[in-house]
Amino acid sequence: MDESPRQLIDEVRAPVPCSSGQPARYDYEYKRCGCCNIFMGNEPLTGTRIVDVTERKTKTDWALFVEKIASQYKDAHKITLVMDNFNTHHPGSLYEAFSPDKAKALWDCFEFVYTPKHGSWLNMAEIELNVLTGQCLNRRISDIETMRNEVEAWAAARN
Repeated sequence: MDESPRQLIDEVRAPVPCSSGQPARYDYEYKRCGCCNIFMGNEPLTGTRIVDVTERKTKTDWALFVEKIASQYKDAHKITLVMDNFNTHHPGSLYEAFSPDKAKALWDCFEFVYTPKHGSWLNMAEIELNVLTGQCLNRRISDIETMRNEVEAWAAARN
């Protein structure tokens, strides 16, 4: 599991469409429309991806994403989740977002494996985030709803 921030960017001037012998042209100037966050979880052996676009990257957002992962694997005895040592990735986040009973049940579903703080690990979710960027998000997207729709469509096609 990994996350990636994304800027929401809009065009200031309309792009000039391609014409005979000329590629499409875009102005370098843009309008910043805020940021969003993309959570990515993937299961390399089955090629399954779970993605979620959120407005922020808070403890509650992380807890809701963990809940989304658990809902995909209801029959699993234990879910191994490899992730970085970010400050939101700890049991307290689950207890802040859910009731104590639900937080404990979620925590018991998972085996959390943290990557080393000063290690340079090549992370499968990080690779998938780069593929998502190259195949889907390599253009200006101005609002979070469009971002969600594009990311969900990409994940559905990849899965």
